Amino acid sequence: MKAQKDSIRVKKTEQSLIKKVEYNPLSPSKAAFYSAVFPGAGQIYNNRYWWQLPLIYGGLGASIYYYVENSNDYDRYRTAYKRRIAGLPDEFTVNGVELISETGLESAQKQLRKNRDLSLLSVVLVYVLQIVEASVTAHLIQFDTSDDLSISPTAIPDYNFENAPKLGLTLKYSF
Repeated sequence: MKAQKDSIRVKKTEQSLIKKVEYNPLSPSKAAFYSAVFPGAGQIYNNRYWWQLPLIYGGLGASIYYYVENSNDYDRYRTAYKRRIAGLPDEFTVNGVELISETGLESAQKQLRKNRDLSLLSVVLVYVLQIVEASVTAHLIQFDTSDDLSISPTAIPDYNFENAPKLGLTLKYSF
């Protein structure tokens, strides 16, 4: 009788240690909304910010930095090209000597415009990915990973009275 009481106490203790997460169907949309309003707020809502926020702000910061740098350089080369076409001195002409030719100025503009556009694309990409990540994480946090979910395959031999042996496979799952 005492052993039975001890096992009941253990089961009650095990049940009290298992933390049940209540299912909230609006949690993923809340996390996505928070991330859309302020980048990283969805990760803070999900309590997964200690390693994700540096990645988010590092990606956004680097992308914005390169966007500004490429945009400023593009404007410099564009202004120099316009001045050279008009016959005025530019910053790439020193004492009447052209350091960069007109075709060089044109190709530099094309390359800097391409780099600027790619930087803008990476800003948008990091922004959208952090929204998606917050939503997916909020959804997966609620996923039940307890031991109550199980799949137990069992092989059941078929005892027939014929000479040929048969083997069947049963798959049971329970919630």
